[in-house]
Amino acid sequence: MIERKKVAVIGHTGRGDYGHGMDTAFRNHPACEVVAVADPVEASHAAAMQRSGAARSYRDYRQMLDRERPEICVIAPRWIDQHADMAMTAAEFGCHLYMEKPFCRTLEEADGIERACQMRHLKVAVAHIAHYSPALTSVRKALAEGAIGRLLEIEVRGKEDARGGAEDLWVLGSHALELMVALAGPPAFCQALLLEDGQLAEPKSCREGNEGLGLLAGNRVEAIWGLPNNVLGRFASDKQSAKPPSRFGLRLRGTGGEIWLPSGFGIPARLSRDPLWMGGPGDGWRELPMAPAVAGYEGAHPVVVQDLLESIDQDRAPICSLREAIWTLECIHSVFASHVSQSRVALPLSDRTHPLTKWN
Repeated sequence: MIERKKVAVIGHTGRGDYGHGMDTAFRNHPACEVVAVADPVEASHAAAMQRSGAARSYRDYRQMLDRERPEICVIAPRWIDQHADMAMTAAEFGCHLYMEKPFCRTLEEADGIERACQMRHLKVAVAHIAHYSPALTSVRKALAEGAIGRLLEIEVRGKEDARGGAEDLWVLGSHALELMVALAGPPAFCQALLLEDGQLAEPKSCREGNEGLGLLAGNRVEAIWGLPNNVLGRFASDKQSAKPPSRFGLRLRGTGGEIWLPSGFGIPARLSRDPLWMGGPGDGWRELPMAPAVAGYEGAHPVVVQDLLESIDQDRAPICSLREAIWTLECIHSVFASHVSQSRVALPLSDRTHPLTKWN
């Protein structure tokens, strides 16, 4: 009989809860046993145990890790101001990690987590689920076959709802920016600006973001990155400007057409071979063939979990690893750094602290 890996879940009711079903990710995997869940809100324990299948519950995640000694720890809350402390503590107990996105608040925090995990040979998977989607495989195949000619640019837009601008960059843009880097490679530079109600954002525009994001500025973001092979990446988000259907996703434009890749798991990408990027009559949009998949987090979590387990056994990085998460954070922070300095900034950023903390 194969010994199952022990899994523990950290949540926080009222401060990010359990993310997008992160507490259920390991429940039905035959190679895993969810031994415990930790939540400082004791009234939530019964429901959390039922959802996750955990055998025991704790109020203090440090106590849980000390007593249970799990091999894998799920860091589930959406609020990212807790992520670094949770990840560093779990790493100290020798846990591999499955973490909700966004990864953490600053590059300084991310570097600390990376050092702690590398020192102990721990694997970290981050829940940028679109990176695991078979749609990404379809897009890569289409690009390799020259379906849209030479790739020129990747345009990314957030959801542009009430969170539009800097909050959108963090919460939803992180998914799409992660895909941008996965498809084109890490950027060398960023040039960006932040607008607040049509005016350039100033230090007085700074505010504390929702969900523990830290300092934000700007309800409109316009950014450009220099990607490998002379490809440009763009991100834009304007608060409350979106109308159904959502523009959230990536548009890959080439010399011979374009590809639309919506963010998410199991949602097909679409191709147009129109070099004018209009998808006009006679050569409109068609879905790219894709392996069957259950859409959303329900379909994504089992794929991520299986990959994480294989990465542990094979001593390799997960598909969406800590390194990919750090590059996504580099993209986000470079937007703030470029606006604050009023210049193009090189990546990786040399200053690993949050750019808005030094703005005056």
